[in-house]
Amino acid sequence: MKTYQTKNIRNVVLIGGSRSGKTTLSEAMLFEGKVIDRRGSVEDKNTVSDNTEFEQTNQKSINATPLYAEFGGCKINVIDAPGSDDFSGGALSAFKVVESAVMVMNGTAGVEVGTTIFARYADKYGIPMIIAVNQMDHEKANWDLVRTAIGEEFGKKAVICQFPVNPGPGLEGFVDVITMKFYNAKNEELEIPAAYADEAEELRAELMEKAAEGSDELMEKFFDTMELSTDEIREGLRSALQAGEAIPVFCTAAKSNIGVRRLMEFIVNVAPSPEGKVEKTVEGGELKCDPAGPTAIFIFKTAVEQHLGDVSYFKVVSGTLNEGADLVNPESGNGERLSAIYSVAGAKKEKVASIAAGDIGCVMKLKAGKTDVTLAQSGVDAVAHMVLPDAKYRCAVKAVDKNDEAKVGDALNKIAAQDPTIGVEYSKELRQTILSGMGEQHINYVKWRVNNEFKLNVELFAPKVPYRETITKVATATYRHKKQSGGAGQFGEVSMLICPYIEGEPAGNKFKIDGKETELKIKNQQVFDLEWGGKLEYINCVVGGAIDEGFMPAILKGINDKMAEGPLTGSYARDIRVYVYDGKMHPVDSKEIAFIIAGRNAFKEAFRNAGPKILEPIYNVDIITPNDYVGPCMSDLNTRRGMKGLHRPPRPRSARRALPLLDYPQLPHRRRRYLHDDLRRVRSGSCRRPDEAPRRVRRPGAGRGLVPRLFLE
Repeated sequence: MKTYQTKNIRNVVLIGGSRSGKTTLSEAMLFEGKVIDRRGSVEDKNTVSDNTEFEQTNQKSINATPLYAEFGGCKINVIDAPGSDDFSGGALSAFKVVESAVMVMNGTAGVEVGTTIFARYADKYGIPMIIAVNQMDHEKANWDLVRTAIGEEFGKKAVICQFPVNPGPGLEGFVDVITMKFYNAKNEELEIPAAYADEAEELRAELMEKAAEGSDELMEKFFDTMELSTDEIREGLRSALQAGEAIPVFCTAAKSNIGVRRLMEFIVNVAPSPEGKVEKTVEGGELKCDPAGPTAIFIFKTAVEQHLGDVSYFKVVSGTLNEGADLVNPESGNGERLSAIYSVAGAKKEKVASIAAGDIGCVMKLKAGKTDVTLAQSGVDAVAHMVLPDAKYRCAVKAVDKNDEAKVGDALNKIAAQDPTIGVEYSKELRQTILSGMGEQHINYVKWRVNNEFKLNVELFAPKVPYRETITKVATATYRHKKQSGGAGQFGEVSMLICPYIEGEPAGNKFKIDGKETELKIKNQQVFDLEWGGKLEYINCVVGGAIDEGFMPAILKGINDKMAEGPLTGSYARDIRVYVYDGKMHPVDSKEIAFIIAGRNAFKEAFRNAGPKILEPIYNVDIITPNDYVGPCMSDLNTRRGMKGLHRPPRPRSARRALPLLDYPQLPHRRRRYLHDDLRRVRSGSCRRPDEAPRRVRRPGAGRGLVPRLFLE
């Protein structure tokens, strides 16, 4: 395979809802590009893209698969992304290395929830989008429905470039209003049938008007002549597409290979190339896509493939990558030698001598070539890291056989290294291994891989609720630790008073202790920010040398130890003010360990007498729902003790108006403080289709206090 120059490279990602035909379209594109001699099908489980056992069994894409096709003197790198939002990490990783996206839409259903979700992602990441209405040869294909839905969803940005002739099983072809030609089912270029000439002229006028908006020169010519040539329309569409002002709409029937060649021609002629693209670096600088620049590659995906081992997929961000190149990770300083490099089309990999800037390839068995890593020549900064959404679903995981705990941990970490949207952490608070992902399907896929690839049995269950403990009133306690067992003894006695800590409220010094009004003399005080949220204020009021200053840190350590496991439920304690006002020492037996134990037990006893309370976690939830389901969503939140949101999030792109926030009664002061900390942030999913009930994704074991922030589409 030859080395393509940067200007002759196109990088696109296929996005869209499940069952829209992305894998079938990618298969047809590879066939048109002469990469394969025979088109496979999802039903026959022989496509280039879906080449793993799980994908073939479930007949759906799970991983984003890099492919390529040689067409029209250009190399089109195609990334076939999964359609389920649970596996959206593949599409979001691909957004980092492509210059445009093809939104594949089901010709029988129109705009689905997957269409809306991925269109929102593309808008957020600034990726120009082309719509390909697929399955126009299906018996239920409905062009009028789809066209209306596209207009409602994308407004004036959507510009029709093609329309079908006799959609359905008898599909005859498409009328292309850019070239003003009719392309039949055999991809032959013919004159437009007379019955469709008027519609074609009307759509071409709209197309020329949109193209003219791409530049001032084209606008002037259009006003003067009311006409633009085909090349001028392409030029205008290219500018409008890159600016995000136009979304060209095409029609395909990928299963019958109708319209695919014309779509690829448009990608070659109009879609942006990576030439001149600028990437931000972690240091705030810029790295231009220039074949003559310093060599730098960005790894956007890693996988473990049978018979090959670790495979790292990358884009050459700058320079030209040659076989045997020695590169360095700018962030860690570790060096890597790329002994052999490949162009990749699914499981098919072709060895090449070099890859130019903007192109995509892969390399085997890098030591530290993980996802979201930059390898470059010395002195080049790392490319800015990928920005991915927070996990939506979490659960606890453990090995069925306790002897496999370490192996399960290693397996989960290896899977998480391949998919950046999977999180694995051990929670010291909950004493559980927490697995997080984009949805329940995502988590079940991880479990399947652990069971089948690593041959380990694991159990998934709801994690414990991360409660917090605090107090509501003043209490005192005295504890004496005395131990004598023949050798050196241990002795320490601590008297302390505890009360609630309230931000901004000064520490008092007058309290009733043992029924008497007592004024404490404050010698020094320290305020500590706790790693789990909240504060601890530690005040030394010991006078007369009852406790040596050297033992005060030991008492603090004992208090911290008990706050870390909580006297009530074992949850973290927070927002407490502690006064140590008296105690006793022994000239020989008093040791640090004695005051640690005395401080811990005195705090435990005082805590139990100070009106202890358990705080529930409160989660921020964003819900996007059609107008028809606002009422049910609000009712559901009311039953869950939803309260008025503390923050108003930015409005989603598709939001038409924001629903006024309800006037919920405020929670007690301490619970509001807990909410301010935003211990966890969870985002809900939207409804599957406009005609179905909304689906809320909640973390298992989450507290009942939810913050509603509703937006209407």
